[in-house]
Amino acid sequence: MDGFSQALLEDYADQLDSPALGYLERVRMASQRMGTLIDSMLWLSRVTRQEIVTRTVDFSLMCEEVVQDIQDREPSHQVRVTVQPGMSMRCDSRLMRIVVTNLVDNAFKYTQHVPAPEVSIGCKEGIYFIRDNGAGFDMRYADKLFGVFQRLHSKDEFEGTGVGLATVARVIQRHGGDIWAESEVNRGAIFYFTVSS
Repeated sequence: MDGFSQALLEDYADQLDSPALGYLERVRMASQRMGTLIDSMLWLSRVTRQEIVTRTVDFSLMCEEVVQDIQDREPSHQVRVTVQPGMSMRCDSRLMRIVVTNLVDNAFKYTQHVPAPEVSIGCKEGIYFIRDNGAGFDMRYADKLFGVFQRLHSKDEFEGTGVGLATVARVIQRHGGDIWAESEVNRGAIFYFTVSS
């Protein structure tokens, strides 16, 4: 649909009135969004089926690398990040990197309107956490957090497909762990998770 709509716009735009051009643009936007959602579902399916190979990893180093990647990708969004040193974890490093990337990406995303954004990553008594001081969410809707296509903020406020946290939850479950969150609107959020050792 997107390809044919684009061809129509390129070849016949001068023969279409303004409402017709608007309709074609809406068709293109909707088909692109559907393509993104399908890709996200395929990604979630692959993550769910991927074989788990566990080993002890330097979790602090993994978090620092993920933070650096995100900071390099978004240099205009300066976030003060602290990573607790000396954390290790027995996990599948490829899958756990997906968890960390999604959670830290979200922390960066939801702090974009905060004057002094902060993210902290740590572990206490076997419970890992990623905390931010961003937009937060209403805890009345916390049960929707880890569902596919469930969003607590509109796509106009913050971009995303609603698959990231579902992916995170599946990876944590495959590691025999649990994940949960605490938050207040405009007071940030903290995501906690465990893995079986």
